[in-house]
Amino acid sequence: MLDREDAAIGSTGSNPEKLPVKEQAKRCGNESSLTASRTPFAVPIGGQRTSTPVRRWKTKLPMGGKQAYWHWCYCLNATYSADIAGARLLSHVELHQLSLYCLPVLAMVEGGTGKLESPRFYTWASEQNIPDPASNRSEAGCLAMQLMSVRKDKYFGTMAGVRGFSDPNAQINPDGKSVFYQEVIPEMSPLTDTLLPFYLNDAGGYYVNATQCMQAGSNVWAPNHAALNGGLNNHWPMNNSEWSWGYFKKEDIPVHYAIAESWTVADMYQEGVMSCTDPNRVTWMSGTVNIPGGKQNASQGGPVLDNNRTPGCEIDAQGQPFNCYPFDWKTVPEFYEDAGVTWQVYQDTDNYVDDPLVFFKLFQNLKSDTSLYNHGVAFNANNSLDAFYADAAAGTLPHVSYIVGPGELSEHQPNRPIDGGWLQKQIVEAVVNGKGYNDTVLMISYDETGGWGDHVIPYHSPAGTPGEWIEDPYGEVGYTYSGPGFRLPFYIISPWTRGGHVFTEHADHNSQIMFVEEWLSELGYNVTTDQMTDWRRSHMSKLVNAFDFDHPDYSIPTLPDTPAPLTDSNGNLLGPGPCQSEYPNQNPPIPWGQQTEAGSLISEDGFKTVRGYLTEGRYLVFELGGYALTNPGSSSTTFTATKATEAHETINQRWVVHALTDDGNQFTISSALDGRYIGSHVSLVNHNTGAETYTVTYLSGSGYALQKENGDYLTIDDKGTVQITSKVTYFQTFSVTYSS
Repeated sequence: MLDREDAAIGSTGSNPEKLPVKEQAKRCGNESSLTASRTPFAVPIGGQRTSTPVRRWKTKLPMGGKQAYWHWCYCLNATYSADIAGARLLSHVELHQLSLYCLPVLAMVEGGTGKLESPRFYTWASEQNIPDPASNRSEAGCLAMQLMSVRKDKYFGTMAGVRGFSDPNAQINPDGKSVFYQEVIPEMSPLTDTLLPFYLNDAGGYYVNATQCMQAGSNVWAPNHAALNGGLNNHWPMNNSEWSWGYFKKEDIPVHYAIAESWTVADMYQEGVMSCTDPNRVTWMSGTVNIPGGKQNASQGGPVLDNNRTPGCEIDAQGQPFNCYPFDWKTVPEFYEDAGVTWQVYQDTDNYVDDPLVFFKLFQNLKSDTSLYNHGVAFNANNSLDAFYADAAAGTLPHVSYIVGPGELSEHQPNRPIDGGWLQKQIVEAVVNGKGYNDTVLMISYDETGGWGDHVIPYHSPAGTPGEWIEDPYGEVGYTYSGPGFRLPFYIISPWTRGGHVFTEHADHNSQIMFVEEWLSELGYNVTTDQMTDWRRSHMSKLVNAFDFDHPDYSIPTLPDTPAPLTDSNGNLLGPGPCQSEYPNQNPPIPWGQQTEAGSLISEDGFKTVRGYLTEGRYLVFELGGYALTNPGSSSTTFTATKATEAHETINQRWVVHALTDDGNQFTISSALDGRYIGSHVSLVNHNTGAETYTVTYLSGSGYALQKENGDYLTIDDKGTVQITSKVTYFQTFSVTYSS
C-alpha cells in the first residue's frame, strides 16, 4: 500500500515533479497496491461532506524551506476533488502545488489528458479557488525585502527578550570592565574616564522631538574600525562620537517595536561590511564587494569599502587602487532573470540613490525597453511605491520584491526614525492586508549602523580568509576583516514568523540572498549566485530556522498610530528640515560622571520564544511539559525541575549558555541565580572547569535538545523530575529580561 513516504516518491528523491504523471496515475489506479485505501472516506464535495469510495496516494509538496509537507491526494471515481487532513485553510501556494501534483493524476486515472477544467479543492472547513497560474502573480509565493538605513543598540538595546543591555555574555576587556564601559579621555570630560550607554531623551521636553533629527557619529569605514579598537570595541566616544553610545526606548519608536515584537526579530543580524551605505547595499544585491581573494577579479571594480560614485578608483595607503567604480560582476537579480524568477525593484524618483543596481556597468548601459532595466532601475508607474501597495493588495507581487524608499523616510540621519516607522507601517499593512499575505514573507532590515554603536563584537572569519580580509586602505588599523560588521535591526513578517520570537543565528545581508535561494529551490527554481565568498555561504544563516512552517499564524496585529511625514503644498516630503528648524540643538547633553549600571543598562521586563541555533547573549528558560529546569538554591548540589510560569520570570529558572567556539553548538551552562554551572549528571558545580559540555541542537517547531557528553539527553518526565535518557527530547526555550 502506498501509505509510506518512500513509496510515494519512489526512487526519484524528494521532488514530486520527477515522478511522471502517468506513473502517479498508474499507482493511483493500481487495485492491488491501493486496496487498503479503498474505504469510505469523508471528502467535502460542493461544500458538503460525503462518504465516497476513494483511492488515495501520498505526494510530497515542496513547501516550507528545507521541509516539505506530505499530503494525501484522493482519486475519486466520479468527482475531481482533493482533501488535506487538518482543520485549516489551504494557502494559495499549497493549492497550486496540489493542482500540479494531484489533479493531473486524477484526470489521467479517469482516462483523460491529465488536465481538468476549473478544478477546485476543499479543506475540512471551506473551499478556495486555485490561483490562475497564467496570471502575473507568483503562483508559488513571494518575498519582499526592504532595506532602511542605520542603527541597532540605539533602537532595540532595551527590548525585552533580546541580546541588548541585559547581555550576560558581554565581553570583559583587559581593564576588567565590560564592553559597555567606553573609554573617555580628559579632553572629552574631566568628570569620568568611561561612558555607559545612555538614554537620548533622558532630559525629556525639548529633546523628545529634537533627537529625532539628530546626528551622531560617522558611518564610513575608518571611524567604525577605529571604534572597534582591535576587538576591544571600546572607542566609540573617542573615535566616532560620544552620541554613538546613546539609545532610544520603545516610546520613541513605537512602530518599530510593534512590528518587530509582533513577528520575529533577529538579534544577531550584522551589516555585510563594516562601513557605510553603498558597500552594504551592493552586498544586499550581489553578495560581495570584491575583497581580494573572492570570486571576482580586480578588473571588475571595488573593493567597495566606502561610497564612491565617480568613475575610476581611489588609491589606498599602500598605493593600490580601491573603491573602483562602476562594478562589473553579476548581481543577484540577473540570476533571477536567467532562471525565469519574477522580480521587481519598487522605488520612486526620490530614492536617495539607494538602488545599488545603478552602480553596475551592465545596468548603466541597459536600453529602456529591456526587462532588466524595467525591473531593476526604471522609474515608472509599474514600479513605484504606489505600485507595490497595489500589487500587495491584489496579491500580484512577483516572486521577489526589493523596496527602496524615499531618502526622507530612510531613517538615515538626520532623517527622522518616526517617519521611517510610518513607511514601514504602510508597507507591512499593505502586505498583511493583501490577498497574498498567506504566501508572503516580508523582511525589513537596515544597511549599516549610521555611526551608532553596538556592544557586540562582530562575528567574523579567521584572519586570512579569502575574500574577507584586507589591508586597511587608510593605513590606520592594519590587516582587518571587511565584515560582517556591527549588528542591525532585522525582522521578518509572515504567517510563519508571527508571535513574538527572537531569532539568534549569525546572519548578514548575504543571509537574505541565501534564504531566497532556499525559497526558490522549494518552488522548483535553481538559483544560486556564484559571487558570494565561500565563508559567508557556509557560516552565515540561511534564515530558514526563523520560520515554523508547520504552524502558521494568519492573525494580524494592530500597529500603533503614527503621524504622517510632513509635506509641502505639492505633497513633497520635507524630511528633517522642519525638525531641525524648530530644534536647532538636536544633540542632548552627555551624562558625564552621572551614570550607574542600574540606570543605564536597562531592559524591558518580558520574554520572547527563541528560534534558530543558539548563540550567546541571553538569559534562557528551558521548559518541557509544564516544567522548567531550576536551580533550587545554594542548599542544593543538583538542579531540578519546577513548575513553569506564564511569564517565565523566576530567576531560579534562568540559565546562561557559554559557547566553546564562536560558531559551534557546544556550550557550558550556568545559573543566573548564583553563577554555578551544570556539571556531570544533574550536579551543580562552582567553576566552569567542572562544567559539562552540552551540544545544543534546534529543530523547527520542536525546540532545543540538550545532549550530554556521553550522547544522552536531558529531559523532564511527566512528574516533573529531571531525567537522563537516550531518547532525544526538545525543550521550548525563552529568552527573558527581568530586572529582578
